[in-house]
Amino acid sequence: MGTGQQKNEQIVSAQADSRSMQSSQDIKLSWREKICYGFGDLGNGFMFDLGQAYLTKFYTDICLISPGVVSLIFAVTKIFDAFMDPIAGAFVDGRKKIGKHGRFRPVMMVSAVILAVLTVVTFTAPDIPMAGKIAYALITYMIWGVVYSFTNVPYGSLATVMTRDVDDRAHMASTRQAGSLCAQLITGVAFIPLVLFFAGGDTLDGNPHGYTIAAVVMGLCGIAGFAICFLGTREHIRIDRQAEEKAAGKAGKKSSAFSTYFKVVFTNKNLGAVILLTLFTISAMNTNNTMMVYFCQYNLGNIALQPIVNGIMIGTSVVAILAIPTLVKHFGKKRTCVACFIVGAVANGLNFILPTNTVTFIIFVTIGYVALAIPNGITWNLVSDVIDYGEWHTGIRKEGTTYAAFNFSRKLAQSLAAIISGGILALTGYVANKPQTAATLLGIKGALTIYPACALLVAALIIFALYDITEKKFNSISNDLSNGRWERGKIGESTIETIDK
Repeated sequence: MGTGQQKNEQIVSAQADSRSMQSSQDIKLSWREKICYGFGDLGNGFMFDLGQAYLTKFYTDICLISPGVVSLIFAVTKIFDAFMDPIAGAFVDGRKKIGKHGRFRPVMMVSAVILAVLTVVTFTAPDIPMAGKIAYALITYMIWGVVYSFTNVPYGSLATVMTRDVDDRAHMASTRQAGSLCAQLITGVAFIPLVLFFAGGDTLDGNPHGYTIAAVVMGLCGIAGFAICFLGTREHIRIDRQAEEKAAGKAGKKSSAFSTYFKVVFTNKNLGAVILLTLFTISAMNTNNTMMVYFCQYNLGNIALQPIVNGIMIGTSVVAILAIPTLVKHFGKKRTCVACFIVGAVANGLNFILPTNTVTFIIFVTIGYVALAIPNGITWNLVSDVIDYGEWHTGIRKEGTTYAAFNFSRKLAQSLAAIISGGILALTGYVANKPQTAATLLGIKGALTIYPACALLVAALIIFALYDITEKKFNSISNDLSNGRWERGKIGESTIETIDK
């Protein structure tokens, strides 16, 4: 009698757990929460975008480090940081004591505060010999990158446990890209004027204090953005980590960390496609952002045009990415990305061919940037999808590890952009704060236009040929996971084979 009653209670409890998990998987997010999530990338951009757009300029023109050495500093630090991402991912995934704030949000918030402090440190120029300046730049930016990993990996992973709803994820991709572009817009328009204001002059030559104080302002804005994200989001999806651990090994034994990493990352073909795609898109965007200040100062002959160009280019992109949910709904993620990449490649190619003119330059650079911003926004959606695909495919859900592998490609892309930017300046004979030769001006223009054109063509080929998670396939994956595919074995072998095909 007692045994039967206990069994009935267990059945009722299991049914309640099942209903609870089902409701958590199918939850629809409020617009407030989706917008608060986007504020995380707004905060991220206030610190990240400074490094991508202005640190090269700071090193070459304020610290007077040669462009070739600056290129090497960025290459070394970014490659080093790329290997820190898996460590950050493993740390987040391996957390055992999960409090009321969840697995990802506390790590993100604490790291964001530290990152803001380090952002100011990187834009500080100590009055020491050149060898010391180079060492200082290398070490401080390397540490900055490590902390950035512990900020960005949990932030990106957070989206995967907020919802699996396709429309909500498209909206979150849009709000995240809106946050990123708004940060680029604000830093792109306000940073140089702030530097000039705090430096007390009308040129950027030789005064480091303007950069440092402006970095303080941006760092505080960054903390505020992450705080809104931290306070306004929740981790709604309940993940059965014990079932996941059983799927990772055999006979109830856990597999090694390396074998789990290999299974999660290297058997996920769609993750590989997103990684390759990101290598070219992010390097194109970062090269554009890095070279813009040089192009306005030397090719257009007026550095005061830089905030105006950025305001038009990025401001238009902020408006354009609001169309992401509509574009994804009508054309799908893959076709939207391919079309945008082709448009961006053509616009950048024309900008290189046409004679340098302020009006035509702004028109085509804006078209090219919009055509890159929309797919970059969709990429965040793709990352969430490939994390779910990885769980569906292997039975192992490692958000931090998967996102870290994706972020690895972003770091390599940033390193590639630095090598291209600094390398072209060095090869064409750039001399800080002096009139540039025709070769240098052509090199600056080429880095800003022709490289993005080529990179976007390659990106279009990658996503067209290698990425195969269609909207129909993702809906099947989402339903399988919501119905407890690995936990309760409800999905038959024939269903798996059908979806894979």
